[in-house]
Amino acid sequence: MRTIASGLFAAAVFLASCATVSAGADLPGTIGVSLLTQKHEFYTYLENGLRMAARTKGFSLVVKAGEYNTDTQLVQVRQFIAKKVQAIVLTPCDSREVGNVIAEANAAAIPVFTVDIANLSARGSVVAHIASDNIDGGRKAAALMIRALSDSGKVVIINHPNVTSVMDRVAGFREVMSSHPRIRIIAEIPAWGLRDRAMSIMEDILVKIADVNGVFAINDNSALGALDAIDAAGKKTILISYDAIPEVRKAIGQGKIFGAVIQYPEKIGAITIETIAAYFGGKKVPPAVIVPVGVLTRDGK
Repeated sequence: MRTIASGLFAAAVFLASCATVSAGADLPGTIGVSLLTQKHEFYTYLENGLRMAARTKGFSLVVKAGEYNTDTQLVQVRQFIAKKVQAIVLTPCDSREVGNVIAEANAAAIPVFTVDIANLSARGSVVAHIASDNIDGGRKAAALMIRALSDSGKVVIINHPNVTSVMDRVAGFREVMSSHPRIRIIAEIPAWGLRDRAMSIMEDILVKIADVNGVFAINDNSALGALDAIDAAGKKTILISYDAIPEVRKAIGQGKIFGAVIQYPEKIGAITIETIAAYFGGKKVPPAVIVPVGVLTRDGK
């Protein structure tokens, strides 16, 4: 499985393959942004970070969202290309399907930056990818699960398998769990990051498998959907989430969710604009800018 390069933003190295533009490049213009969704708080905060930093740097943003639909996102990117925006920022709806339209932007000499979710296609070239350290986030989620289950039990992963950020989370989670044989991952089921889908999946799981001990949900919507089903069934299944939006933080405080990996989407948005500004300022930028993640539990450990 291909994963995104890990490491801290502060330690990001400027590789020989870093992209540059001439120092005389025109400065600020319009940036086209196509997000995975605008209906999840992570992306609300990410958009806020992009907008605040863009104002500081003098860029104008046109922000759209694919809402999990690859075809919709492809249309949006082609509209950006037709309008000759100065740069394009993408959080792909599908990491493997986005390559062709990135290649179209390349052909139009419009630089592309991916955020949170990377391009896995063999086609299309991006200047830089800016994201959380999702491999480490998966490892941290596994450590929370091990502690919550006292290193023994049956675990389900609620997945979103067509985006790189989640691929990395699951890879990190499985890497740690491979050294803990008393915890068995018995199922990995996609809910595509959607709360209602995660609830339906969890309802089915609880009917078919009476003794599920833990669930690793790859984002907060998945965790909250699973929690809806667990509460309705009167179960005490351990939940580990990812993002830590306010509703999940409240559930952690109430003891309904054991813990969550924390991302910093506003910071990611700001770093994205800073990276674009540096690129157009003629500076070298690293091909991967990786932002550290944190952990939240009720006891603060």
